[in-house]
Amino acid sequence: MSLKVVSRAGTDRLYLRGTVRGQSVFESAGTSDPQKAEAYRAKREAELWTESVYGKRAVVTFAHALTAYLEAEERSETTKAHLRRLLDHFGTTRLSDINQAAVDKAYGRILTSGRGASPATKLRGVLTPLKAVLEFAARRQWCERPAFERPKVAASRTIYLRPAEVDALIDAAADHLKPLLIFLAGTGVRMSEALDLEWRHVDLKGSRAVVWQKQGTERHVDLPTVVVAALDALEHRDGHVFRPVRAKRPAGARSGKEVGERYHNNGRTSGGQIKNGWARACRDAELPGHWREWIPKGTNQTKRVWVPEVTPHDLRHTWATWHYCLHRDLLALREDGGWSTITMVTRYAKKMPDAYAPEIRAWLDGKTQGVQNPCSDNLDNEKVAVFRRF
Repeated sequence: MSLKVVSRAGTDRLYLRGTVRGQSVFESAGTSDPQKAEAYRAKREAELWTESVYGKRAVVTFAHALTAYLEAEERSETTKAHLRRLLDHFGTTRLSDINQAAVDKAYGRILTSGRGASPATKLRGVLTPLKAVLEFAARRQWCERPAFERPKVAASRTIYLRPAEVDALIDAAADHLKPLLIFLAGTGVRMSEALDLEWRHVDLKGSRAVVWQKQGTERHVDLPTVVVAALDALEHRDGHVFRPVRAKRPAGARSGKEVGERYHNNGRTSGGQIKNGWARACRDAELPGHWREWIPKGTNQTKRVWVPEVTPHDLRHTWATWHYCLHRDLLALREDGGWSTITMVTRYAKKMPDAYAPEIRAWLDGKTQGVQNPCSDNLDNEKVAVFRRF
């Protein structure tokens, strides 16, 4: 018995009823148009017949697998953004049809630079999220396990700063950025974790803060003396710890500034919240970089910006190299920095020469270049003791 288009009392929506190779079917056609319902009937009957003969693998689509993948557990906003682009491209493509040629085509259609995109971009934007969905589907016997060519990513150089360079960077930064940079260098937290930090998760007396990782897990971070002093010097004690300062000139005034409640919340899908201030500080601190010049589309004027070689994330690398220099313990580094494996932290071993250990300790204790230790007997002056020179 084949499928038939039937009506149902109380609704103008049409339905499919019947049996295909022993499988009873009664489901909505999703329309009240007889022609569209007939087209859906023919397609659905063919799918059910193919599935009964060749198995579930023959008919499961990428859209179906992606829906199940998202329903299985909560995914990060970054992952969802990548998956939306994959869904726009693959749609109802059968999983069995997603081969290497389909992946190569996806690079060209999804990525801004097409197939000319860097290997890291291909991995991040297409291959990694695609394989995650297909691995999920393979465990449910919906397709074979994915086996695609992996773009070769050149080993990146680990950039880190010495204590004197961090001092120069902080000195050159805008006033509202100084506490943030001290926090990043002194704790090694990720930029997104720092910008999401709220005062209710900070214990200055206990020198501890709680940050939340992308996976939704919490991580307890010890705060060195210099960080405690920098945070204690902030005037506000509610909401987000680190806040942006934007230029805003009131009517009739020559200048003015506005303090925001928090940095732009992009769901941790991208960075760039302190891009301009960071570039200016790196340039003034004489850290390596280069001028980038281009003519924006629709204009005939050349635009020129400073592109630093060092990024805010390199302060995490800096903290990690300092940590290993002081403690020589990869397990402790992995735990304190929130990495998942030892392999991820071996890159920091033996980067910083032992000769810098005294400078690192002095920096973390807030004693470099005349900075005083805030843990003094005069607790009333604690708020400004270390932070004064910044």
